[in-house]
Amino acid sequence: MLDLISPHAILPNLKAGNKKQALQEMARKASELTGQHERAIFDVLLERERLGTTGVGHGIAIPHGKLSSLDRVHGVFARLERPIDFDAIDEQPVDLIFLLLAPEQAGADHLKALARVSRLLRDQSMCEKLRGAESGDAMYALLTQHEPTPSN
Repeated sequence: MLDLISPHAILPNLKAGNKKQALQEMARKASELTGQHERAIFDVLLERERLGTTGVGHGIAIPHGKLSSLDRVHGVFARLERPIDFDAIDEQPVDLIFLLLAPEQAGADHLKALARVSRLLRDQSMCEKLRGAESGDAMYALLTQHEPTPSN
C-alpha cells in the first residue's frame, strides 16, 4: 500500500450526501495529488460507475479508472461522515471508499492494485479499525501496516 497511498491521500471525515458528491470530492483530492484535471478524473470515475457499481458490499466501495497522463497508480482513501447509497451489490450504504487511478497502459499493475485493496478491505476487523480510527494519520498507519515485503 505504501506505493499506492500517502498520508495526504486520506480524507478521514468526508462529507457527502450521495455517490456523485463523494466521487467529486475524491476527484478533487486526487487532482491535488496527481496534478490531473479534477473534471477528467471525475468523468473517468462516472464512466466506470455506468458499467456497474464499484460498491463491493459491507460498506466498501473501490471506484477506479485509468488516465493516460498518469505515471503510476495512485490511491485516495475516504471515510464518510455518514454512510451513503452507492448502489452497492449488497444494497448496503457505503462509508469506506478507496479510489484507485492508474495509467492507461498499466493493465497488470492496475489489476494488482485493485486486488490488494480488495483483499485489505475484505478484512472485517481492518474495516472496523478504519471506522473507529481517530485521525487520518491513524487510518494511514492501518492501511500501510500489514505491507508484505515485495519479493524481487
